[in-house]
Amino acid sequence: AEYGDLSRGKRIINEEVKKEMRKILGEIQSGEFSREWILENQANQPVFKALRKAESEHPIEKIGEKLRKMMPWIK
Repeated sequence: AEYGDLSRGKRIINEEVKKEMRKILGEIQSGEFSREWILENQANQPVFKALRKAESEHPIEKIGEKLRKMMPWIK
């Protein structure tokens, strides 16, 4: 992972990504993110649960499961 980061990271973390990260930081600093999370919890986490479900069904999760089975030392 470190080699990939060092050798390829700049292709991923570009100005567009940095701009979006600054926007997200602004949402955190303004309290917008906290308010959203509090409301999400008060509503029994419908968005969070849907996002988690969608993520768990992504094809990369199946591949990750196969890879983890091949690497018993990471248990």
